Amino acid sequence: MNTPIGAVGCLTADQVRDVLLKATSAPSLYNSQPWRFHCTDDTIALHADRSRAVPVADPEHRELVLACGAALLNLRLAVRAAGVQPDVNVLPHRCTPDLLAMVRPARRRPATPTDVELAAAIPRRRTNRKPFLPAAVPGSLHSQLRQAAEAERAWLAIPEREQLPKLQALAQQAHDAQLSDAEFTAELRFWTGRNSGSPDGVLVSSSGPLPEPQDEWVLRDYSRGQANTRVAGKDFEPEPLICVLGSFQDGVSAQLHAGMAMQRVLLAATAAGLSSSFISQIVEVPTTRKELRELIGGGLWPQAVLRIGYGSPVPAAPRRSLDDVVARN
Repeated sequence: MNTPIGAVGCLTADQVRDVLLKATSAPSLYNSQPWRFHCTDDTIALHADRSRAVPVADPEHRELVLACGAALLNLRLAVRAAGVQPDVNVLPHRCTPDLLAMVRPARRRPATPTDVELAAAIPRRRTNRKPFLPAAVPGSLHSQLRQAAEAERAWLAIPEREQLPKLQALAQQAHDAQLSDAEFTAELRFWTGRNSGSPDGVLVSSSGPLPEPQDEWVLRDYSRGQANTRVAGKDFEPEPLICVLGSFQDGVSAQLHAGMAMQRVLLAATAAGLSSSFISQIVEVPTTRKELRELIGGGLWPQAVLRIGYGSPVPAAPRRSLDDVVARN
């Protein structure tokens, strides 16, 4: 490690390294990891790294900000689990738009059981693109996931059964629109189907099986056609739990909080033994995102669509080293 990692506020150097590793475990579009951290003696600052943007799929950088919000939630939880209270200032300087948050590990305070449970789930959370078991997620867990979103000033909408065909149709419409765009498919190929030595992007081993006509929910081919043919009978589950993470406003602040809410939902799901992945195309295509907003009532801005269920183990996605994402004064 060439970048010196020293103490920050109430955190020791080892604790700072640990909380940064947990922060960088957040999910991001195509595992692009669009964040940077700057440490001083008393502050860890989170910056958006626009050089890691995915401009065709995410031209307004909405998913980039969501990913940074997820990293911020991980950072907050990791600091809390270390027995330190973080003072968090979101969007602290209007004239510095890429500075998204400043976190000051200010004072000692015992972690709550929820802090400990969710922080422990950070390294276990995976984006699982493989088929889930057909077992339904019980209603009691629906409530827990909704509460996780509400804790971060967002809302988790779970469409009713009669709304699912419309949601499937929107997924198909968005999927077809994106695959008809040569720039989109070139960008998708750039970020996916990577070999095991890559520090970013989606590895072939993490891509899941190739989509087949009988699949009821459209899933992208993240392997560039290199994934193994699935075992006979191992189709995707017909009725996954589909959740729409929504914010009450739109814009950078709302997206950042939505990213924190999204990650809290994903960690709550992980802690409950559930797996998750994303159906991103619906919110990436403007027309289908607008129709999705109408489908969930029109009062929320849809930020992410999650697929949740009981899955088999999958490997962790690669991560860039802290040398690549951390600076220190």
